[in-house]
Parts: sequence; structure tokens; C-alpha cells
Amino acid sequence: MERLGCESELNKGSMNSAELKRYDRQMLLPEMGIEGQERLKCASVLVVGAGGLGAPVLLYLAAAGVGSIGVADHDVVEESNLQRQVLYNTNDIGKNKAETAVIKLRLLNPHLDFQSYAFKLVSDNAIGIIQKYDIIIDGSDNFPTRYLINDCCVELKKTLVFGSLFKFEGQVSVFNHNGGPDYRSLYPEPPLADDVPNCGESGVIGTLPGIIGSYMANETIKLIAGFGEVLSGKLLTIDALNNDVRIFNLQPRENSSNETPVTNRAKVFNFITENELMAWKESAEDFEIIDVREPYEFEEYNLGGKNIPIFEFPQRIGEVPNSERIILCCTSGYRSKIALGLLEKQYQGSIYLLNI
Repeated sequence: MERLGCESELNKGSMNSAELKRYDRQMLLPEMGIEGQERLKCASVLVVGAGGLGAPVLLYLAAAGVGSIGVADHDVVEESNLQRQVLYNTNDIGKNKAETAVIKLRLLNPHLDFQSYAFKLVSDNAIGIIQKYDIIIDGSDNFPTRYLINDCCVELKKTLVFGSLFKFEGQVSVFNHNGGPDYRSLYPEPPLADDVPNCGESGVIGTLPGIIGSYMANETIKLIAGFGEVLSGKLLTIDALNNDVRIFNLQPRENSSNETPVTNRAKVFNFITENELMAWKESAEDFEIIDVREPYEFEEYNLGGKNIPIFEFPQRIGEVPNSERIILCCTSGYRSKIALGLLEKQYQGSIYLLNI
């Protein structure tokens, strides 16, 4: 696997005795070794969001010896954060997260360089900050920031490690890596600001950020040191309520007509247009529409049928009606193809894809 980091600087700073002792356990791994540890030492990572996801990511990257770590967060620590944002304690309430995180991380590992950005990333400053780092980690909790980070990474050709949380469910992926899919490959356009609940409205189990954040840190370490298989072109979903773990294949936005479905078999997709769908309705054809977009997308505009969001699809696949034809629809076709790979194993009728 191609390594990320400062390839030209590997010979500049060898490990001192304190560092050799500190990182001994992971350097014993043949996949890591001293070379992998030196790659960590000369790498730079920006973590956007020092909250639920950022807290475990930062702790593990600092403990692992990532040489330069930037922390971007304009928010302050609140009492309700302490249930899951384990980097902070009661004495930190009211303090800026980025600045407080850096203070604590320096205590954890004084061998590293840290930089705090105690302001909000916006279009005017994001490019200038992101371009300084080898890898970007998105631990943000809102869609405008996610899309901003993604689009900056695409423009700058930066690898983006992504994670998200909702109640008991988490997602992890590696975007924009070696020409792989970016965040817009999965969600082409952001929802309206008022349409998506946050954890303050829907809740989140406190252990979930630790699980997902640890995965994100692990993907980052593998990317830098250059071992293992990373989640580029894949979306890992974890349901901590029932221990359901799944990996979905993703494809880049380019060459969408030649994409390979999650079954990794060559397949010709049966696409249908809205005009053809209207003709089916007029002729009373037997079909059912399954819309695999998120509920807010479905409410904003739909063609009827049943709404089963793609990340609920494995658990709700039994709700798909028995019909001669099933039409799976989403915005760009990516989520429909994920549903197709799950559904075609047990469904005997014809399956069509419709982009709306």
C-alpha cells in the first residue's frame, strides 16, 4: 500500500532513546517496525473537531507518535460533552476545545508538535490550513463543515479519514485516497440545515465515539506507516446496539456508468427514467418503489413508495414488498447499488435503479 507522509524527511530525525522506549510495543510489530514509527514521527495530521470523535482520535494519534498534529475546533467544553468526550474533565467546562486538547496532548506525549486552531473552519481559511497537513481527519458534527473539508481535500488531493455518529450507529471511511471516492460519492449534496438532527436532539451512546474514533485513528496510522488494508472505496458501518458490522463498497463519482456493485461481479444495471416510471403507472404495471435516501431527502421530494434508508436496509430488508418489479431510487445511484447488492441475493423479480 502507498504510504502517506514525508517520504523525503525520513532520514532527518532518528528516534531517540526515550522514543524507542515509548513506542517499543508497536515497533515490535513487523508491519510497523522502526521505519513505520519514523514515518509516524515525520507525518502531519489535521483533526477537525475535537469533540466525541476527535477526542479518541487525538489521544491515540498522539500516543502512537504522529509527529505533527493540528486541532481545529471553535467550540467550548460543555458539561453534556463529558459523557463521551473523554479528553476533557469537569475543570475544562467553558474552555475552548482545541486549545484545551493541545494542553492535554502535550502532557501525554511531549515529543510531538501541536497546533491549535480555536476558530471555525470556513471557506476563507480552510484551504490555507488543510494544505499544511498530510492527512485530514473529519470529526465534525455538521454537514456544512463536512462538505467544506471534503471539497478542500479534493482540490488539494489530500486523503480524508471520515467518521460519523448517530444514536447507536457509526460510519468510517477513507475518502479521496489515490483517486478513490470522496464524500460526495456517497452524499452528492448536503441536506437543509434544519432537516438533520444532531446528537443533542437524537442522543448518542457514550461508548460509540470511542469505537468509531479508534477505527479512524487506526486507519490513519495504517495510511502513514503503509501497512494493512484501508477503507478507501469502502464504508464501514457499526451498530453498537445489536453488534452488526458491515462494509459497503463505494465507487468514485467519475465513470459512474462503469461502476462495479458491492457484489464485485460484472453486472449490467437496469436503469429506468421518471418518464418510463410514469408510463408504468398509467399502464398499471406491477412494481414497488423503494427509496433508499435519508428521511429528510424523501420528505423534501419523492416519487412515492416506501422509504428505507440505505444504512437501515440490512435490518429492514424484510419490509421490501413482494412484487414483479422493484425500483430502487436515490440521488446519484450509489446508494441504490448498495441496496441492489443486498437485495438481489434473495429477490427473484426484476430490480431497476432510478436516480431522482
